[in-house]
Amino acid sequence: MNATPSSKAMELVCPAGTPAALRAAVDAGADAVYLGFRDATNARNFPGLNFSREDLKEGLAYAHGKGTKVFVAINTFPAAGEPGPWHGAVDDAAMLGADAVILADIGLIDYAARKHPDLRRHLSVQASASSIEAIAFYVREFGIRRAVLPRVLTVAEIAAINAAAPVETEVFAFGGLCVMAEGRCSLSSYVTGQSPNICGVCSPASHVRYEEDGDTMVSRLGGITINTFDRDEPAGYPTLCKGRFVANGETGYLFEEPTSLNTLQILPDLMKAGVTALKIEGRQRGRAYVAQVVSEFRKAVDAAARGQTVAAAVGLDAVTEGGRQTAGAYRKSWH
Repeated sequence: MNATPSSKAMELVCPAGTPAALRAAVDAGADAVYLGFRDATNARNFPGLNFSREDLKEGLAYAHGKGTKVFVAINTFPAAGEPGPWHGAVDDAAMLGADAVILADIGLIDYAARKHPDLRRHLSVQASASSIEAIAFYVREFGIRRAVLPRVLTVAEIAAINAAAPVETEVFAFGGLCVMAEGRCSLSSYVTGQSPNICGVCSPASHVRYEEDGDTMVSRLGGITINTFDRDEPAGYPTLCKGRFVANGETGYLFEEPTSLNTLQILPDLMKAGVTALKIEGRQRGRAYVAQVVSEFRKAVDAAARGQTVAAAVGLDAVTEGGRQTAGAYRKSWH
């Protein structure tokens, strides 16, 4: 599909789980990178990932030196009566010179708006704002400048939001999918006792086990069997939402199949729908993944902006879950 030529390409927002990944994303052509502090204030709170305050200072210098923006994700929900770490994260992001903070908790958004009115505020997908009315509320009350839309909307629904909501929109373009209830999932905390929405960890590696059982590989999370794989079958990471279970005598993926979102072929549609920015998921992935995906999307986004046909990137098959890709809800066929 050819797009109408545009003078401005959609912004490419890319994952930076580590300082090395930040440099890889910047060098591959990211317009912005998003990252989190090394604590529970961000939704990817895993050992070996994320940034200290000094890391962020150095990362900001590197990114800004090459014209790339840095967004700090403070997108978990503060524990009741303990907002200190979250307030401190907002304060430090502002002090160090971050270009924006990505926030989900309504109280934290209010804090950022009052304490740092000049700090650009983005509404996290964790806030699950999927209607014009919800987005307009955050704009009116807290001055958010961008809303990251949940992965439940069709392209037509996104276009309708962009026609009415007085704010930029950002949508997911590539990477892992969830069960389409961002900010509301309790599956991981049910099994492991650690919540992605408060602790910032979904299916933490410390609770993951792979065990051989004859000719099969068994994956477990928190002592619960999530899946079994034949010897020649790729063994995916065990998250409950992508587990394979037996129900009514049939074995299958009850919540969601292990596939990756890929929007390369619908970039012109997203551009016509008025999308401001595309987000690549993957702060848990290495710098090689980041460099490859960002490079492919850089070429595709620029081609779409020039009105050229966007070519499929065959090389991305190797970095998708199960080698399978989907356009997700963007081309939703169910009702």
